[in-house]
Amino acid sequence: MVTIKELIVKGTERLNKVDIDTPKLDTEVLLSNLLKVERIYFHMYPEKEVSEEIEAEFWDSIEKREKLMPVQYIVNKQEFMGLDFKVEEGVLIPRGDTEILVEKTIDIYDKEFSPNSVNIMDIGTGSGAIVVSLAKYINKSNLTAIDVSSKALEIAKENADNNKVENKIRFLQGSLFDAIGGKDEYKAYDFIVSNPPYIPKDVVDTLSPVVKDYEPHLALDGGKDGLDFYRAITKGAKDYLKDGGYLLFEIGYDQGEDLIKILKYNEFRNVKVLKDLAGLDRVVLGVKQ
Repeated sequence: MVTIKELIVKGTERLNKVDIDTPKLDTEVLLSNLLKVERIYFHMYPEKEVSEEIEAEFWDSIEKREKLMPVQYIVNKQEFMGLDFKVEEGVLIPRGDTEILVEKTIDIYDKEFSPNSVNIMDIGTGSGAIVVSLAKYINKSNLTAIDVSSKALEIAKENADNNKVENKIRFLQGSLFDAIGGKDEYKAYDFIVSNPPYIPKDVVDTLSPVVKDYEPHLALDGGKDGLDFYRAITKGAKDYLKDGGYLLFEIGYDQGEDLIKILKYNEFRNVKVLKDLAGLDRVVLGVKQ
């Protein structure tokens, strides 16, 4: 039988050969997932032997990573806002940058709406990272999660269930506000949030293989200039937001100026762009007149 140390050394060597940025880290994450232990365990028990069954699964995982499949899709999970989320192919992997959007929404709630109950709509919910986190951290909230993908909604529901907020979220399938159908929800929402597809159509195929070969193009392609969904959501949001309600978007690093114009054209006020830790545009927000 092979030891933990041997597997990590050999796995790291294989990932090194295909220019993976973090070969040792990825190897340890894949093995810790199979053994259901924290990575610190490997430093404590490097000589512990691994069963043949786990070894076979490990090499299967390494092979997937060699083909540049994201680690998150191999282990079927990603941490976001301190919560665990299930992810799999067909659903966008939650990114740390998106936490800025969630944190800002919580901050606005605490300062301007607490302790009242609020209604929140999340458009393009994906894995549910945004809507589940808001349900978890804004205690008095009722949420509506919209996505065109049945696969995404299936995963999002599972994540809501796993994080024990399923009773606070209504899941609707459809394109943007069409999902609400004939329901009378005029001026019903305090917040509308979205991390829509925002990569220009021509740029999608130039993305790294890790993204373009595995993540759903539906969640990436934002039309010719990357702004199609922002225009549609901003225009529609005016009907669904209460007066004084907030619209918040995650945006691309070079889209701040364009989004300011789109929100102001639609008569949103107090429009602001927030930057990420790298100093790049990441979130835009505005208040309905």
